[in-house]
Amino acid sequence: MEFTAKTIAEFLKGTVEGNPEATVNNVSPIESGKEGTLAFLANPKYAKHVYTTDASIVLVSKDFVAEQEVKTTLVRVEDAYQAFAMLLDLYQQSLPQKIGIDPKASIHETASVGEKCYVGDFAYIGENSTIGNNVKIYPQVYIGDNVTIGDDCILYPGVKVYLGSSIGKDCIIHAGSVIGSDGFGFAPTDGSYKKIPQLGVVIIEDHVEIGSNVSIDRATMGATIIRKGVKLDNLIQIAHNVEVGENTVMASQTGISGSTKVGKNCMFGGQTGSAGHITIADGVKVGAQAGIANSLKKEGQAVIGTPAFDFLEAARSMAAYKNLGDLVKRVNQLESELKKLKEK
Repeated sequence: MEFTAKTIAEFLKGTVEGNPEATVNNVSPIESGKEGTLAFLANPKYAKHVYTTDASIVLVSKDFVAEQEVKTTLVRVEDAYQAFAMLLDLYQQSLPQKIGIDPKASIHETASVGEKCYVGDFAYIGENSTIGNNVKIYPQVYIGDNVTIGDDCILYPGVKVYLGSSIGKDCIIHAGSVIGSDGFGFAPTDGSYKKIPQLGVVIIEDHVEIGSNVSIDRATMGATIIRKGVKLDNLIQIAHNVEVGENTVMASQTGISGSTKVGKNCMFGGQTGSAGHITIADGVKVGAQAGIANSLKKEGQAVIGTPAFDFLEAARSMAAYKNLGDLVKRVNQLESELKKLKEK
């Protein structure tokens, strides 16, 4: 499908600068743009490429000011990044959609599958499970007994959803992720460890996206809960009885220990970890590789380091740490001079 700059601008409520009849049929990064493609400029670091790109159309925000002549056609919008995301979503919706049940899929006779669903070969749906409308279940997905999956969800190959788990509407779970595996619960007994049965469930609310190879453990009792709008990157561990608040995002290799309560609108950088049984307030920002040992009760605070503490304090400490070698030399020199004075 081809789109003109004029059509794109009308859809995005933007304005055209250049040739309104310029056409595109694909997308490309602005730094390696090709003729016939659409690119976007959102990060100022890439502004230099707008003057050299071969992309036929470039989305820019309204506040972009060109410092030299631009050869490509620009479409000015309120927010270039959001506008580009809207176009990609529109394009994705126009692609052919898989519908139907492949012959090698296994669906228990007591399970219910909604309308316009796709169930791939070697997928399994267990007893009394309920699948909503327009759900895509790709090959080799396992859905255990008494599972509920809402409308418009996508489960990519190899996803495993254990007994009793509940997934809301419009959720995406990428390949290899496991929902509802046992929590890490063992009782020390006579020099060994006795497994504690994990009898709870996992509840995932609407509009959640979970990356590949993520583990979300079932609760010991009650529920592990992922609230609506949460986005989890690849390779994340959510332990038993954790609650992650609405619209919180976590980058790769984050680990949240058991019974921790994470507020809404939080942001976790990569390789962050938290102790168990703590509370993290709404809007907290956690820098990469931070280790959270105690509750963070102040809403909106930013922390970094291990143990995690205030970002500005950490920055000052790091600045002092970089000068530690010089400080040691100066102290040694002062001690030497003081010793000489005492000897006189």
